[in-house]
Amino acid sequence: MTLLVLLAFLAVVCAGYWLKYLNLSRLKVHGHTVPPEFEGAVDPATLAKISDYTIENSRFGLIESIIDNMVLIVFLFWGLLGVYDEWITSLTGSFLGNGVLFFLFLMVAQTIMGIPFSLYRNFRIENKYGFNTMTLKLWMTDLVKGLAIGAVISTLVALGALWLVTVSPGLWWLWVWLFFLAVGIFMMYLSPTVIEPLFFKFEPLKVEGLEERIRTLMEKAGLKVSRVFQVDASRRSRHSNAYFTGIGKVKRIVLFDTLLEQMTQDEILAVLAHEVGHWKKKHVLKRIIMTETMAFCGTLAAFWLLRGNWLPNILGLMQASFYAKAVILGFLLSIVTFPLTPLFSWLSRRDERESDRFAADLTGSTGAMASALVKLSKENLSNLHPHPFYAAFYYSHPPVVERIRALRGAGKQ
Repeated sequence: MTLLVLLAFLAVVCAGYWLKYLNLSRLKVHGHTVPPEFEGAVDPATLAKISDYTIENSRFGLIESIIDNMVLIVFLFWGLLGVYDEWITSLTGSFLGNGVLFFLFLMVAQTIMGIPFSLYRNFRIENKYGFNTMTLKLWMTDLVKGLAIGAVISTLVALGALWLVTVSPGLWWLWVWLFFLAVGIFMMYLSPTVIEPLFFKFEPLKVEGLEERIRTLMEKAGLKVSRVFQVDASRRSRHSNAYFTGIGKVKRIVLFDTLLEQMTQDEILAVLAHEVGHWKKKHVLKRIIMTETMAFCGTLAAFWLLRGNWLPNILGLMQASFYAKAVILGFLLSIVTFPLTPLFSWLSRRDERESDRFAADLTGSTGAMASALVKLSKENLSNLHPHPFYAAFYYSHPPVVERIRALRGAGKQ
């Protein structure tokens, strides 16, 4: 059984690598061709830069993935999980204490393992292509803050979930699911007001007249906006973005200062109209319902699957703690759910297309959204020639050329 699980995992890994290979192969063949939708906006030099950036990022990501998977195989299949589990169990006599330490040390180890990759990606690749603006000091500060926040949140969540397991052995799956749901909702409130300001400086929008136009657009869509902020994203990167935060009827709009520099007001309004589309078409609500339904089924399944020692036996272990079994189960679920990836990606792309159409209707124009997508792709060096199989499997958004073509086609109707 151990060999079968290992082979299944390797099959999933190889399938992902094959898709990446197809994507890079297509880029090598078509990467010198400017799509008609980008003629006049992207010159051959920029197109070559896009190809180089995509290839270098993909190759580095492949190296990182291979190393991560090798470490995972050694940890799970060479007995290190059992050794680690026994060591954690020996530290305290508390189920809660051991559980917190079990997951906390794994989180710290994963963070430490990612440090060399993050340094190379930011200070080599992102620097090379003109994106990185972080100093080493700022990078280290972010690392420490992120690790501290992650440790606090992970500790509290693990304590809460494991406590529910101890006080309700027969129904813990239900209480844990409700607990995670409550934590998720709480984080929607906490993150934009407490956590994000620890990393970014939020300021009132400084572009004259833009906030008034944004509020007018939101009122037209039937949304109430509490605040409109711009954030100093340029301290870390020249990549651009905009997003909504908050739940319920009150929303906060956050615009990267890089986006404000790159786009016209009409283009910014079109980008925000697209985000409004996700709320008005209830994509966010549908996504939450789908996620929580799957989480409900998952915790119920875990309640039954974590019983006995069949999970550790799969990896050749005689026994394992509750926490180690949970890790093994999570690993098995990642294999089982891999074939569902294209389904979830398709659902996401469907929502994105619907939001594009909503943005065009709300603003009364397809041109601003199309030109915004051209600028976003150009400024972020996005791949303009993804392989159809790769895009179908992994892309949460339709390829940008398809989105622009659909918008301009709708504008001619």
